[in-house]
Amino acid sequence: MKVAIEDIKRLKSLTGVGLTDAKKALEEVDGDFDKALEAMRKKGLTKAEKRGEREARAGLIGTYNHDGRIGVLIEVNCETDFVAKTDEFAELVKDLGMHIAAVSPEFLSMEEIPAQAREEKKVEFTEKAKSEGKPDAMLENIVEGMLKKYFAERCLLEQPFVKNPDLSVGQIVKDANARMGENIVVRRFSRIALGEVA
Repeated sequence: MKVAIEDIKRLKSLTGVGLTDAKKALEEVDGDFDKALEAMRKKGLTKAEKRGEREARAGLIGTYNHDGRIGVLIEVNCETDFVAKTDEFAELVKDLGMHIAAVSPEFLSMEEIPAQAREEKKVEFTEKAKSEGKPDAMLENIVEGMLKKYFAERCLLEQPFVKNPDLSVGQIVKDANARMGENIVVRRFSRIALGEVA
């Protein structure tokens, strides 16, 4: 199958691989760009993976306000002021703020879930699985699956992105990382809603 040169160039720019590798990846999935990009992500072939260790201390603290009823404060870091001052970076910060306002995540990532919160849910899900008569031999795997699903819905970077539910927020950040050529990190966020009691 013939692969479009535009797709090869786009894949090359997003992943940092050579033209030959980009072409080969597209040919392996019959020219399906999204599948080729996903396959390269799984292999860790994107520039974003390699960039992850670089320090990100520049960036923006962005705000998002929805109808004067929901407010979000978010810090997104990158490596240089040059990137931080681009419209594309500002748009990313705004989109992330809008997502937080809409979906109300509790945690930034799976790594930031407090051990106590995880343990409480583990006890709850274990009792639930036992009461449903799940076999003891499979209990640990079942509970682990329930925990993963529960917390994925509550972690910003795991949630489906509101503007493109086919991608997680984490993937949106990685794509921006690849496009802008810098390590981009969502550092922290805070969301408040009018009349909401903490």
